Amino acid sequence: MALRPIDNALPTTPDRPKKLPKISTPTQKQQPPRTLVNDENHAPVPSADATIDYISSDNLKPISDPEAKIQSLIEDLDSKNWVKVCESLNDVRRFALFHSSLLIPILGKIVLVVAKTMKNPRSALCKTSIMAASDIFNAFGDKLLDPSTSEEEAFDGLLLQLLLKASQDKKFVCEEADRALGLMVGSMTPLPLLQKLRAYVSHKNLRVRAKAAVSLTNCVSKMGLEEMEEFGLGELIEVAADLLNDRLPDARDAARSIATSMYEALTKDEEQKMEVWQNFCQSKLPPIHAISVLKIVKP
Repeated sequence: MALRPIDNALPTTPDRPKKLPKISTPTQKQQPPRTLVNDENHAPVPSADATIDYISSDNLKPISDPEAKIQSLIEDLDSKNWVKVCESLNDVRRFALFHSSLLIPILGKIVLVVAKTMKNPRSALCKTSIMAASDIFNAFGDKLLDPSTSEEEAFDGLLLQLLLKASQDKKFVCEEADRALGLMVGSMTPLPLLQKLRAYVSHKNLRVRAKAAVSLTNCVSKMGLEEMEEFGLGELIEVAADLLNDRLPDARDAARSIATSMYEALTKDEEQKMEVWQNFCQSKLPPIHAISVLKIVKP
């Protein structure tokens, strides 16, 4: 017997769809734009819009219209665009190498700008300015030490910056500064340069002292007895004695080199070389310092 449907039965309701669990998606934080930082403790981040090539002096070419270019050189060196400043520093190098007569009227200003640019934390600017200093030394030499011009005062600031850059931890900057200091010594008369370097062998920064001592001893090695006497034999041997007790080995090595150069100059025409040298040291130095210096030179 078939079952009849019951009209008053409760209607069946369809199953409600199950709620799916909410899955939270982490919101991605927008990363701040990466800035270019020149930090000696981090690898430099390359710029997307500029690449600086370090051009050796041998590969530089003359300027096509130097008379027109010289008119805007100072303004270009003061640009806010660091790439343009690098290009202008290379123009300074071209003027020094191929059109030096055009640079002479503004040489003092150029040296001041080069020294200022060395302080820039951007490595490309710093190294290019050091390379510019090297070419300026080769082109002008003793003219930078002329007391009757503005170049001498500008040179003082340039020398300090080179010693500071040669003393820092960035190897490629340090090596370029060392090279520039070597070219400086090679391009200038030793006596006036020695008088400039004398102040820095007593600098409070021991690395600056050592770098100055190396340049100073390179000057002394080019001098004869007459030039040493003009500077002051007593003062020169005192410098050597002080550096002999320095904390850095480069400074102590420089002291030994100075003493050796002085010994050779003083005893060149003497038969009793050690006796002359001993008498000299004992007459110019306190006993304890004289003993230390006398140990440097062996008969």
